[in-house]
Amino acid sequence: MSIKDSRSRSYEAAGVDITAGYRAVELMKKHISRTVIPGAMPSIGNFGGLFVPDLAGMKEPILVSGTDGVGTKLKLAFLMDRHNTVGIDCVAMCVNDIVCCGAKPLFFLDYIALGKNIPEKVASIVEGVAEGCVQSGCALIGGETAEMPGFYPEDEYDLAGFAVGIVDKEKIFNTESQTEGDAMIALPSSGFHSNGFSLVRKVFNLSSREVLSTVPPELGMSLGEALIAPTKIYVKPVLALAEEIRIKGCAHITGGGFYENIPRAVKSGLCAVINKASLAIPPVFRLLQTTGDIPERDMFNTFNMGVGMCVIVDKADAGRAVEILRANGENAYVMGELKEGEGVEIC
Repeated sequence: MSIKDSRSRSYEAAGVDITAGYRAVELMKKHISRTVIPGAMPSIGNFGGLFVPDLAGMKEPILVSGTDGVGTKLKLAFLMDRHNTVGIDCVAMCVNDIVCCGAKPLFFLDYIALGKNIPEKVASIVEGVAEGCVQSGCALIGGETAEMPGFYPEDEYDLAGFAVGIVDKEKIFNTESQTEGDAMIALPSSGFHSNGFSLVRKVFNLSSREVLSTVPPELGMSLGEALIAPTKIYVKPVLALAEEIRIKGCAHITGGGFYENIPRAVKSGLCAVINKASLAIPPVFRLLQTTGDIPERDMFNTFNMGVGMCVIVDKADAGRAVEILRANGENAYVMGELKEGEGVEIC
């Protein structure tokens, strides 16, 4: 008997249909095939994902890994019954982290836990994961789908994953090279990305599709469309910049906003001074702030405020860096500089 024909009626009676898992794998194969890159070996169905890294030209290769999930943004996917974008969020949260070291993502694995395995829904989730891998240039080499009745409601799931990348040790972004006057360059976000949604859901009272279908005049689209927009992936533009300009620091602006994330990319003794007037803050952030009467400091301490990533370069390289990033699809701009001190100042 083929493994595809295996079936346990007793397990089905407990709420787990193992044959649904087989169907889901068949449906997701076409999405996984889009992510194949040199080094990725056929491994779907094996117990482990296989990848052969190309170490040519590297003096001291370093592996860099990152793991994350999508968080309560998934509640929007449930309400909107749209599941092919949250996978992009999942990949983005991982690969955007590891590129902050200068690492090129090699491969990604996902983990989907759900109350009921509906193969078409699982394939839709993986479609988004595959799209995120394509955008970041890495391979989707494996994953796990866990059907957990009684633990998750039948129509809900959780999604997490991890990425592994590689960088030559001498090319790791080195904050110790930073000096006063270095420029901070903003790479715009697509919105809230995948952070702060517990607060977003509370403020907007996101408990029904009706709320999500409203069209606030300042947005020019439904609230749901604005909020579900997937996290931008910055891997390719950042690595393109690193080929031509020395990057002295890189911060992925996630939960904790400016005040938590930017100091992680700034060496001790220097302060990140942000010119608030320079920031291109999307209207959805202002709508949230006014609707929830949220203090401005809390906004900058929770959300990315329109800046998904920040790179730090020498002041003399700032103009050229902006040009390179714009040539690679990012509407980048200078948002501040480093000065003596500690922490972050927004003025």
